[in-house]
Amino acid sequence: MVDTSDKQSDLFGCYSSPNAANYFQPLAERVRPRTLDDMAGQDHLVGPEGPLRKFLAGDQMPSMIFWGPPGSGKTTLAEICASSLSYRFEQLSAIDSGVKDVRKALDNAEKSRRSGHRTLLFIDEIHRFNKTQQDTLLHAIEQGLIVLIGATTENPSFEVNAALLSRMQVYILNPLGPKEIEAVIRRALKEDTLFRTLSIEIADLDFLLQFSGGDARKALNAVEAAVSFMPQGIAAMVLTREVLSRALQHSAPIYDKGGENHYDIISAFIKSMRGSDPDAALFWLARMLQGGEDPKFIARRMVIFASEDIGNADPYAITLAISVFHAVEMIGLPEARINLAHGVTYLASAPKSNASYQGLNEAMNEIKSLHQPRVPLHLRNAPTKLMKAEGYGEGYQYPHSYPGHFVQQQYFPEGMEPKAYYRPGDEGREKYIRDRLAHLWNERYHS
Repeated sequence: MVDTSDKQSDLFGCYSSPNAANYFQPLAERVRPRTLDDMAGQDHLVGPEGPLRKFLAGDQMPSMIFWGPPGSGKTTLAEICASSLSYRFEQLSAIDSGVKDVRKALDNAEKSRRSGHRTLLFIDEIHRFNKTQQDTLLHAIEQGLIVLIGATTENPSFEVNAALLSRMQVYILNPLGPKEIEAVIRRALKEDTLFRTLSIEIADLDFLLQFSGGDARKALNAVEAAVSFMPQGIAAMVLTREVLSRALQHSAPIYDKGGENHYDIISAFIKSMRGSDPDAALFWLARMLQGGEDPKFIARRMVIFASEDIGNADPYAITLAISVFHAVEMIGLPEARINLAHGVTYLASAPKSNASYQGLNEAMNEIKSLHQPRVPLHLRNAPTKLMKAEGYGEGYQYPHSYPGHFVQQQYFPEGMEPKAYYRPGDEGREKYIRDRLAHLWNERYHS
C-alpha cells in the first residue's frame, strides 16, 4: 500500500514528493506512466483485450521484444510489467554493456531467485548485442531465471538471432498520434509537480507536434527546454513558435496539413513526377517531410501515380511503388524517407503513359450510354447442363489452341461495335504492347 499523505499525484497517477531530487529529473521521467491505464496509445497491447493486460491479469509474463520507434513507450511498458508483477527490475543498455555485464545481471537474478524474487531484465537497444552476447541469455530464459524484455527500433527478424527470437514474443509499438502526444503534453502542464504552479500556454501546438514526430519523450523535452528558455520569475508563459524555434534550434516550415498549402504542395509533387523532373520531385518531398506530412499519405499518392501516369510504359513502377508503401509502413520515419526518395526518383525518371487510365475513363463513359449490355452466349459460363443446353459457352474459341495463343473472336457485348479504348503510346514497354495489339486487332487499331 502506497502512502500518499504527503505526496502529489503526477500526470499518470504515480506519486512523487516535491523534494530536491525531483527537480533534477527531466519532465519526461517525472510524468512516466506507472500503470497500463496511464499509457498513451498502444491500445492493441494494453487495451482491454491487449496481450500485456491479459498477461498481467494472469500474473504471468513471457519473455518479449518490444519493437517500435523512440518515445513510443518501450521502457515504460517494461517497468510497468515489472512493478505490476512485483518482479525485481534490472536494466541494461546494449550500447555500453558487454557479456560481463549480462553475466553479472544473471548472477543477481540467481541471488534474487534464492530469496524468492523473480527478475525482469530489460535490455534497451538489444539489436546492438552481438551473437555471443545474445547467446548468453538463452539458458537463463529457458530455465526461467529471468523474464527478458528487449527493446529495439530495428526489425528483430534481421537484428536478433533466431535462437533468441524463437524464445520470445515480438510486439510492435506504434508511433504516438498527434492527439495522443497533445494529451500527454496538456496533462503534463496541468499535473506535473513542478509545472502545474505555472500558467503555460502553447501558442503553436502544431509546430510542437511536427517536431516531436510521434515521440512523447521528445515532445516533453521540447516543452521543458522552451520553459527553461523563458525569463525567470514570470508565472504566465506563452510558448510561441518563435520561442520554441529558438529553444530547440529547429525551424519547421509553415505547412498546414489540412489546408490549401497541403494540397498545393502535393500537387506540385505529383506534377514534378509527371513532368519527369526527379530533382523538383525530391524538393517537394523534402518540403512535405520537413512540414510533418504523413509519409503514408505521400506513399499512397505514389502508388496511384504509378498507374495513372506511368502505367504500362513501365509495368514495374506499380510494384516498386507498393514496395515503398510497405516499407514506409514497416519502418516509419526518419529512415522511411530513404525509401520514399528511392521511389520518387524512379517514378519521376520512368517513361510515362496515361493510356490505361484514359481507356478506363472512356469505357466508363461508354457504359453510361448503354442499357444493360448483354454478354454474348459464347462468353458465358456454363456450369450446369441446362445452361449448356441453352447454348451458354457454345462457339467459344480457346486461344491457347491456336498458333500464337490467339484467335480473333467477339469479346464485346452483343450488337456493339468493337472500339479501341486503350491506345498505347510509344514510350518504354508500351511501344511493344502497341505493336502487338496493332498486329492482333489490325482493323480496330488502324481504323
